[in-house]
Parts: sequence; C-alpha cells; structure tokens
Amino acid sequence: MSQHFIHKLNHCSWCMTSFSLESSQYNTTEQLQYTQAEHLHKQAIMAKRVAVILSGCGVYDGTEIHEASAVLVHLSRAGAKVQMFAPNADQMHVVNHCDGKPTEEKRNILQESARIARGEVTDLAKLDVSAFDAAIIPGGFGVAKNLSDFAVKNKECTIQPHLEKLIKAFHKAGKPLGMCCISPILAAKLLPGCELTVGQDKECEKWPYAQTAGVVKEMGCKYVNKDVEEAHVDVKNKLVTTCAFMCNAPIHNIFDGIGILVKETLKLA
Repeated sequence: MSQHFIHKLNHCSWCMTSFSLESSQYNTTEQLQYTQAEHLHKQAIMAKRVAVILSGCGVYDGTEIHEASAVLVHLSRAGAKVQMFAPNADQMHVVNHCDGKPTEEKRNILQESARIARGEVTDLAKLDVSAFDAAIIPGGFGVAKNLSDFAVKNKECTIQPHLEKLIKAFHKAGKPLGMCCISPILAAKLLPGCELTVGQDKECEKWPYAQTAGVVKEMGCKYVNKDVEEAHVDVKNKLVTTCAFMCNAPIHNIFDGIGILVKETLKLA
C-alpha cells in the first residue's frame, strides 16, 4: 500500500472523527436546550396559583406588613403565581401607629392594601375560586376588624360576606387555605371542628395573645400548640396555620414559620 494512500486514509479517518465529535457536541447542546425548555414548560404548568387576601396596611388596623412580605417572598421562591385581593370597603377605623390610638380618619381597605401590593391588588368581590389552587391570609388586626368583627364580638363574630363565601368555596373545592397569626379565627368560625394553631395556649411574655387559643377552643376547634417556627397541617380540611406575630419572637423566626406554612400549603395544592 503506497504512503500517499495511507496518508489519505488517515486524513479521512480524522475528518470522520472530527465530524462525529462535532455532531456529538451539537446533539448534546441540542438535548440540553430541549431539556431546559421542557423543564421551564413543566414549571409553568406546575406553578401554583395563589390568592393572597389582605385587610389593609399596618398591624393595628390592617395587614401585618412583615407577615405579608414573608408570605410573598416564600411564594416567589417556590415559583407560585400570586394575585392579591382585598375588600373594597372602609376600614373599621384608622389607628395612629406611633401611639396605637384611633384617629378620626377614614381609609379604604383596598386602597391601603395597594401599598403592600405595589398597586397590583384586586377587589375581593372579583376573586374567582376556580382560577386559583390555594389562598393565603396573612394576619394583622385588620383580620379581626376589617375581614371580620372578631375584635368587637369575639367568638360571636361574623365574617365579611365575600370572604365567607370564598373560604367556604375553597374548602368545598378541596383547595388549601393558609392562615397566619390571628387569621385562623376565620377558619374557626367557618369550618367547624377544624384543627388549627395560633401558637401556645398559656399566656406569658413570649405568648401575649395566648387567650385567643381559649376562644377558638370555645368555637369548637381542635387546638394544637405549636412553636413560632412551626405550622400545623389539618390534612382533612386542607388548612395550614402558623402563629407568626402571635408570638413575641425575633422576626427571622416568624419568617421561617411562615415559610413552613407556605411550603405545606403548596404541597396540598
């Protein structure tokens, strides 16, 4: 066999090897791109749609801002699609957050909630349960003053009419509800026999609002003591609750407890 022919053969072999390697690299890149696109598509399909229901802006007369922020951060991290809602109605009253005293001002719950939602908030009356996989309600005195009259009537309270229909509709549809801080009183009123927590039931410096546990027991609930970094899951009723600022604890502990609530709520969705 001539040296010239062998050289030609070796050159062809190198070309084939090079082409094969390039094809392999192309196929690997193409497969990676397809896998990434498929993953993003699946993520879009799997993203949970969550309604977050607000009650104003500010702990003493509306939504507890840190709790709302924690809920939104954890939902964002989990890839959930969020829409915020609030009643288009006047607050029970307006509280000066410097001295804790009511003022003569009038404020609208929806407009105040827009401060937290950066303007992106919808009238609660327009919430369509079929468009969502779950709902979460942060705490704050607005729950007991604007979403209900618990602050005035205690266990004899009534719930804001639109919200009452929505909670019952989510429950009937088997869609989970997450409730922080004082908001579990809404479930206590509307879901007889449900299991929930607002923290511990023995009052002390760490648990200044422990008497609320006694009230929800009187409302017919099964009460469960939980610490601030925990949440209770009522699997039967698809209800997840955590105490948040019902506990006198560092804010990072409250943030972590709300993270558990969000995680468990999404798992049920």
